[in-house]
Amino acid sequence: MLKIFYGSLPKEIYNTSVYFDNTYQDKWITDDFAVEMIKKIDCSDVVDSGVIKNAVLGSFPPKQLSGGVKTLILIYNEPNKIFNASNCGDNCAKYILKIAEKRDITVCLHHAMDFGKKFSVKLINDNKQTIVTDPLKLLLLADFYLRSDSNAG
Repeated sequence: MLKIFYGSLPKEIYNTSVYFDNTYQDKWITDDFAVEMIKKIDCSDVVDSGVIKNAVLGSFPPKQLSGGVKTLILIYNEPNKIFNASNCGDNCAKYILKIAEKRDITVCLHHAMDFGKKFSVKLINDNKQTIVTDPLKLLLLADFYLRSDSNAG
């Protein structure tokens, strides 16, 4: 299940790109799910654990992947940590949901992410555990928590 906290938590890894650059493992890059996310999100192909290829950018190392893909790879490989999913664009939302189908994850969001029309997430602000499946309700709750002082963990 995907648990979302709107705002910041003390254990949140906020700058996911820097964290990724200093902790990723080569096997993370060549994992089939990572290869798929890199292809769909960054329009790039994994050549091997140290080389990604893109039609526009040419060849580059994993440290130059987008912040969104880096965050997704971290969430997938370190599900017990809490990452700032606002480093991801809406194009990453379906992959966050896919990861949450495989394992329980918690993310912080600092914006209202569009998860589409079919999803189930658990909001954990104010020590509540509210299951949300409606996009409009999620948007309204995101707005409430992100605009209020009630997002203290």
